[in-house]
Amino acid sequence: MEFALFGNPNTGKTSLFNLLTGSYAFVGNWTGVTVEKKIGRLKDNLGTLVDLPGLYAMSPLSKDESVATTFLLENDFSAMINIIDASQLARNLQLTIELLEFGKPAVIALNMLDVAKHRGISIDDQKLSELLNVPVLPVVARSGRGCHAVMETMAHLKDVKKSYFSLDYGFDIEKAIGSLESIMPDVKMNKRWLAIQYLEGNQVVVDFVRLSADSLEAARIAERLNRTFAGRSRSITAAEWIHHVRKRYINRILAKVVNKKEEASSSISTKIDAFVTNRFLGIPLFFGVMYLIFHATFNWIGNPFSNILDAFFSGPLTDWTRTVLEWMGVVPFIRDVILNGIIAGVGGVIVFVPQIFVLFFFISWIEDSGYMARVALVMDRLMQAVGLNGKAFIPLVIGFGCNIPGVMAARTIEQPKERLLTVLISPLMSCSARLTVYSLFAGVFFAKYQALVVLSLYFLSIVMAMIMAKIFSMFMKKEKSVFVIEMPPYRIPNLQTILQSTWDKAKGFVKKATTFILGGTIFVWLLSYTGPGGVNVDIQQSFLALACSSIAPIVAPLGFGTWQAASALVTGFLAKESVVSTLGIIYHASGDGSLNESIRQAFTPLQAYSFMVFTLLYIPCMSTVPAIKHEVGTAKLTLFTIGYCVILAYLISFIFYRTGLLLGF
Repeated sequence: MEFALFGNPNTGKTSLFNLLTGSYAFVGNWTGVTVEKKIGRLKDNLGTLVDLPGLYAMSPLSKDESVATTFLLENDFSAMINIIDASQLARNLQLTIELLEFGKPAVIALNMLDVAKHRGISIDDQKLSELLNVPVLPVVARSGRGCHAVMETMAHLKDVKKSYFSLDYGFDIEKAIGSLESIMPDVKMNKRWLAIQYLEGNQVVVDFVRLSADSLEAARIAERLNRTFAGRSRSITAAEWIHHVRKRYINRILAKVVNKKEEASSSISTKIDAFVTNRFLGIPLFFGVMYLIFHATFNWIGNPFSNILDAFFSGPLTDWTRTVLEWMGVVPFIRDVILNGIIAGVGGVIVFVPQIFVLFFFISWIEDSGYMARVALVMDRLMQAVGLNGKAFIPLVIGFGCNIPGVMAARTIEQPKERLLTVLISPLMSCSARLTVYSLFAGVFFAKYQALVVLSLYFLSIVMAMIMAKIFSMFMKKEKSVFVIEMPPYRIPNLQTILQSTWDKAKGFVKKATTFILGGTIFVWLLSYTGPGGVNVDIQQSFLALACSSIAPIVAPLGFGTWQAASALVTGFLAKESVVSTLGIIYHASGDGSLNESIRQAFTPLQAYSFMVFTLLYIPCMSTVPAIKHEVGTAKLTLFTIGYCVILAYLISFIFYRTGLLLGF
């Protein structure tokens, strides 16, 4: 059996998916976490579960919401699970009614009962089940409470062929629905649902009917109906009347199942919001929080563990490996690959895992607390000034972890222009892979101010993204911006969720380092080991040095015109972590001592900062490029994104370096 999981944004849908399937998908206490469908195997061999993007109604407003409607039209699944937020029952039931009208067997998971209770709301789930004629099961998806009952109910749905739910929309609309049903083709889905969605103007359904039915007759039926409504004393469209009937029905349900106590005039949440969403304090507070996170990452927790790993890789591990390889009689070529290529290259990246882990832990913490949604609200005024709105800030923040999900998260933005703008500027966000470069250079040159230096780079990425958005928006057609965002409740983050999220992100970093970057480091080492003169040549005469020496003069005005720096930037296109692994291989092969000491001799502090700025802004990594291509839809826009990033990086690095020289740094 195949089950489909539906729900409003931020109702705990992904948490429920993880519990029912035993898998892990990213969970965040904000909207837009799921932007495409995810498929998992249900426990107890019940079948598969499809987690669809959150939506408020079947008529899609954004690109990600259309995924759910398209799924209903194109997939022959068995049953539905609708998760709803008990603290926002009126709004959630709008989608529930549309799903029940589809006619598939369904079960409702009544989530966030703890939040509802905190707000003085109690719900009679048994009465709600009777009124909707479907099972309604109370759950707390964060802790797993009630999920076993959901599984048991799902197992019984295999014997249910369809659900019986129907609202009477009045004589005129019912007549139009009947006329539309008569011209619908033989499809496996509920024709009444198709007719209702068509009359509501659901564009995905309209396109479907246009291709599969008598579209001209369907359009005439809808037009006649709207003329009928327009001729009445109260000018209202058919779609508005359908919504009115549903709302009236929902109000009758609420009156019977909801009991709400009087709330305190000022809750703790309201008091916190008055501070964190303040128009003057909100943005400084956000950067203050980020500074504390970076300070903990580099000064309090992450650095000591990174130093231990660094000492282990450069000392005991290298010595033990060399001893074992010599004892085994391994040929010098293979020995050099392992010692000077793999350990020096991949090890140079792995040493930063503790810092990555700590950073992800704290970011996951503030995500799960509900604070990130407030940041988007605070940033709305600034984002509006550059042609976006606060909702666009969420994909940008996601890009701090990895640019790929950040680019994909732009699908949650309703306006096409703002969605495109967000995709174009997403590669400027400082992803976690760039953090390895900052950690290396800031640790060498700015040890006392490491957190402040890294924060300045993150701040620069946001500033440059805003500037480029403003420039791009000047050449785009003006659109009315709509900013609607779910304000999730504040909550104490779930430690298990935080650790799972942190481990998943850190695991991806390690996996990338030991697979993709491993192959790249071996290739880079071979280029540094071979040259026109044969093998084991002086690194200055290697293919790597000869190839990148032609690039060095181009970046010389930026302060780092050496072939070593140029080679690191070239491999950085594959993955930003490769910048560090390449430098580790080059300086290890040249016998200049430890990587940190080699960096200290090769760069000045000003050159190091210029190098970090260039690494921050220049070409997105190879994995991000296909994601950009998929979202923007054209190769020209993809190449444009790559090109402007390189030019911008060159310009900003040039300004920083030359200004620094003028100031005497």
